[in-house]
Amino acid sequence: MERWHNRVAVVTGASSGIGAATVKDLLKANLMVVGLARRLERMEAYKAELPADQQKRFYPFTCDVSSQESVDKAFDWIIEKLGGVDILVNNAGIFKIGQAVTLDPVQIQQIVQTNVMGVVYCTQRAFKSMKERNYDGHVVIVNSVLGHAIPVAPGNAAPIMNVYAPTKYALTAITEVYRQEFRGLKTKIKITSVSPGLTDTEIVPEQFKTDDIPILKSEDVSSCILFTLSTPPHMQIHEITLRPTLGE
Repeated sequence: MERWHNRVAVVTGASSGIGAATVKDLLKANLMVVGLARRLERMEAYKAELPADQQKRFYPFTCDVSSQESVDKAFDWIIEKLGGVDILVNNAGIFKIGQAVTLDPVQIQQIVQTNVMGVVYCTQRAFKSMKERNYDGHVVIVNSVLGHAIPVAPGNAAPIMNVYAPTKYALTAITEVYRQEFRGLKTKIKITSVSPGLTDTEIVPEQFKTDDIPILKSEDVSSCILFTLSTPPHMQIHEITLRPTLGE
């Protein structure tokens, strides 16, 4: 991770869960980190608990990735104050319980706008910053095992994931699109999709957080993100999948 020291990493969905864990690990690795999330107060709260040297390198900023205007405002500030973006971790995402055939279309649009368009908005700005400075940066997309296979609900019941899994399938596809675009546009910017299984975050319904169901911790996912960043410049991890073990 030495080559990233004092470089600028941007993490979306940074107020809790995988995003917050990733922010903390990047700070420990001596990066400057911008946390983007709607809940500024949550980021400010855990910033206050960080060691003094890490507090100086953490910049919480209010941003709703589903809004292009909000994303542009955040990235304009980052570029003006910090000079550019070297790493982008696209982590922000939402999940709402319900069936695709009956869920309010407004809510469905929110899921698509956050989970897919949020990645598009942020990646466009990060890529532009990297390419203009001729910097070989790294874009990470926090995907899901649901972006590769959709399980059948127990007892053939109607599933409750609606369009969440399809948005993750979109991220699987766009990861490959970005890989080809980054190469075709003559850059060495890396792209990695990290696909965790069930992870103990706020968006996971409580019914899935039982002793009978193995579950990952946010820190497990963050450790995989940092592993992909630690690879040498000539090596790219395109996809990394992690699942909880069955336990004792």
